[in-house]
Amino acid sequence: MKYYLGVDVGSSESKATLIDENFAIIKTVFAAHDLLNPRPGYFEHDAQKVWWDDTCRLIRELLDGCGIAASEIAAAGCSALGADLVPVDRECRPLRNAILYGIDSRATEEIAWLNRKYGEERVLEFNGRPLCSNDIPPKMLWLKNHEPEIFAKAYKLLTASSFLTAKLTGRYTIDRFLAYGPFAPLYHKKDGSPNMEYVPEFCRADQLAEVREAIDIAGYVTEEAAAACGLMPGTPVITGTDDSAAEAISTGVIETGDLMLQLGSSLYMIGVCPKLVSDKRVWPGGFLIPGCNCIQGGTNAAGTLTKWYRNEVFADYFLDEENGGENAFARMAQEAAKIPAGSEGLIQLPYIAGERTPVNDPAARGVLFGLTLRHTRSHMYRAALEAIGYSIRQHLDIFAENGIAFHRIYAVGGGTKSPDWMQMIADITNCEICRADVSVGASFGDALMAALGVGALSGFSDLRNIIARGTGYLPNPSNRSVYDKYQKIYNELYIRTKDLMHEL
Repeated sequence: MKYYLGVDVGSSESKATLIDENFAIIKTVFAAHDLLNPRPGYFEHDAQKVWWDDTCRLIRELLDGCGIAASEIAAAGCSALGADLVPVDRECRPLRNAILYGIDSRATEEIAWLNRKYGEERVLEFNGRPLCSNDIPPKMLWLKNHEPEIFAKAYKLLTASSFLTAKLTGRYTIDRFLAYGPFAPLYHKKDGSPNMEYVPEFCRADQLAEVREAIDIAGYVTEEAAAACGLMPGTPVITGTDDSAAEAISTGVIETGDLMLQLGSSLYMIGVCPKLVSDKRVWPGGFLIPGCNCIQGGTNAAGTLTKWYRNEVFADYFLDEENGGENAFARMAQEAAKIPAGSEGLIQLPYIAGERTPVNDPAARGVLFGLTLRHTRSHMYRAALEAIGYSIRQHLDIFAENGIAFHRIYAVGGGTKSPDWMQMIADITNCEICRADVSVGASFGDALMAALGVGALSGFSDLRNIIARGTGYLPNPSNRSVYDKYQKIYNELYIRTKDLMHEL
């Protein structure tokens, strides 16, 4: 029997999944980890401890727990939270904590400087959209400006998936999806070579990883890595990709008209579309499947917002859970479900960690609008859940303005455990939302792509026969007029408060 291994490292949790040669899940294991927030707007991970040590521990746990020999693992693949920056030395040892994706907004001055230097039209030409906190070049520039000694020592400047693959194989690679997206304009899109028109502004060309396809074999597990993680030396390892792309694959987002809603710590969406869109509010680009275009968007706080409510507003529920009681999130959702649609006029902007699309503003702030004496904490929590639904609909409306429609919408991630939340999203968007039948997420996608990498599947289209559609949530027509009304207010709230946010 052959098995395929996938590992995914997220903001607050890592997962490893093992599938068999029939592509059925054997087991998934998890490891929680900390998200460091050393200063306002700064979010980091200890790449060695969180990314690599988690990976090694989870692989060993899978092999030992399933009683499977390392020699039976035919291939492995890794994904990780995308658009991070970690400088490493020649032995792939991190020189500082990793600077995380769009939730880290430390490079705002660098973004402003780049916009002045190149101008809006040039930025749109090489980036496809305005620069934002999710982009790697401003983070590189921040490192160069603020920690020049570390920058100078860096042998490579990697993102998380590149780091994991390098630790396993000794090869420094990055997939095309990340290279041409958040790393733009550092690579030529024609052949993946360093774009020397821009590279010297941000780094040395030799500090960049080599561009490969996500399912290409990047290398093979080294003796050193095998001793650390328990895999056999020589096991093939694919290039891998970011967690959102891997999660999209895991849900069956492989054809035009497919859209994924990833409800994790943040909300991320990836849709496969027939053309490249030019719209500053969203992120167009090529998908990891060769020849496919996609459109993307992201809300910085989804699970992060619900976790804040649990910790700060429903602390008593959390304490009960820790003492053996019911799950706090389940209780919170039950209470929110008793509140009428629209939270009786209470609307939130979920921008507690700045915002990516469609406002692309790291200085954006959360808003609780319409609060009255009749509102309770359950109203507030329902408004928080609805805020994510409003954000999704806002994006769908922008996609529609650009002639892009999605016929199949798949939700995946921890947020899908709440049927009430799924129903709210269906009602707000007036679309059927399908909860992925296999909700493990990115680590499942990584295992499937590892199988593709060694030829166990003939192509991505084969996944349509493997990945089940899952539970569907149909919109409730009786809630449409309420949500249509409040959607308009949600869309206007940022526009009318933006200047005040920036004054803060």
